[in-house]
Amino acid sequence: MKINVIGGELDRRELDEYIAYARNKYRGRQICGLDIVLDGEYADLKVYFSDTDFQRAYRSADYLVNDMDKLNDAKQKEFSEKERHKVEG
Repeated sequence: MKINVIGGELDRRELDEYIAYARNKYRGRQICGLDIVLDGEYADLKVYFSDTDFQRAYRSADYLVNDMDKLNDAKQKEFSEKERHKVEG
């Protein structure tokens, strides 16, 4: 992971805390970079994610869900019986 500290310096403990915060906040996503912009007592974090990170979204009726467990049994069955299309690329 590439880390940039802008506007000051951080000791290793502080740096590790910001990394842990970002990993906890974006649990399940692959973080490839972090910019920490220091401004006095404040720090702004800019998190960069891996280009290969893809979160699947399922369309059910007129809304999107990111987890099949949120759907009722009938919708889960509908998705399991749906014809899958091959992704080329």
